[in-house]
Amino acid sequence: MNKTEESPRTGGDLSADMSPVAEVKSAVAGFVNDFKGFQSDIQDRLQQQEEKLTMFERKSFAPARPALATSAGVDAPHQKAFNAYLRSGDDDGLRGLELEGKALGTSVAADGGYLVDPQTAQTIKSTLSSTASIRAIANVVAVEATSYDVLIDHTDVGHGWATEAAATAETGTPSIDRITIPLHELSALPKASQRLLDDSAFDIETWLAGRIADKFARAEAAAFISGDGVDKPKGFLTHPGVDNDVWTWGNLGYIPTGVDGDFAGPDEIVDLVYALGAQYRANASFVMNSKTAGAIRKMKDGDGRFLWSDGLAAGEPARLMGYPVMICEDMPDIASDAMAVAFGDFGAGYTVAERPDLRVLRDPFSAKPHVLFYATKRVGGDVSDFAAIKLLKFAAS
Repeated sequence: MNKTEESPRTGGDLSADMSPVAEVKSAVAGFVNDFKGFQSDIQDRLQQQEEKLTMFERKSFAPARPALATSAGVDAPHQKAFNAYLRSGDDDGLRGLELEGKALGTSVAADGGYLVDPQTAQTIKSTLSSTASIRAIANVVAVEATSYDVLIDHTDVGHGWATEAAATAETGTPSIDRITIPLHELSALPKASQRLLDDSAFDIETWLAGRIADKFARAEAAAFISGDGVDKPKGFLTHPGVDNDVWTWGNLGYIPTGVDGDFAGPDEIVDLVYALGAQYRANASFVMNSKTAGAIRKMKDGDGRFLWSDGLAAGEPARLMGYPVMICEDMPDIASDAMAVAFGDFGAGYTVAERPDLRVLRDPFSAKPHVLFYATKRVGGDVSDFAAIKLLKFAAS
């Protein structure tokens, strides 16, 4: 006959006396005790590993040249020992291992002399010739579309004198023309090796971006003067030129010098100034290159006074007959039939439309190990008022 354990309080069966809550509490208490023992064991093992790593760091603290893997793919001795230590905690391979060391100095090039680089300039001096752009005096607008429309009213309203009794006659109505300036894309795609970007003595990327921006500025400056309008802005010299006496809209009027390929005298400069309408002269400027400026600077009027005067303050442009002169090297030289001098209100006469940002995309993936720099800019330009610009033609007529 089986005997059952009695409760000390009631004398009954102990298993029957425990409630479900008490059973759960007892199980949790047992789990906590087991977990504390496991945690203590883990901490002891981690402490042992930390002591072994500290011992290894002390052994390898001396400067050493790490050996590379051999051509056959066999690991160097110290690498084998370290791998074994990391994988299994076995430090037997570390005992007695003497890491190879080699002294460095600058006296021998192969022992470190190559690492001492001579002083290098932090920037690159550019030898590129810079040129002014007529965007400085033109009408510049920022657009987000693919083109820009200029609406021009170049006709006049008719008029008549009315009497008290007579009927009023109908007069002429002005018409509006539209000039569309499409935006064209300038692009550049230089590349540089990643090693050069990492190891160069100065900021290659900033220098390269500056070179791209400089090239874009010079390219658009030339296009604003002589661009043909095919995938580039249309320059004002590309439009047909007609004698100012028979000028019509859509053409640029010119004044001939009277001598083929040369000046006849200073009078042509005066004629050019007053060929421009009075409403444009207040904001007008001369545009020419340096060679032409050198020839005009020597001119004197009938009283022996120079037509040319230098700016009175730093940064102020020189003046010809009181009007500012912009030196644009993309203007043609004095030659037969050349339109070497322009005079006009370019703020009214020429419009530059552009997206204001220069985008540079850095692409390190397409041409590895080189990094491509894809730069783009969208810009357009064209004459917006044909009456606002006049030219000087070096021709007999």
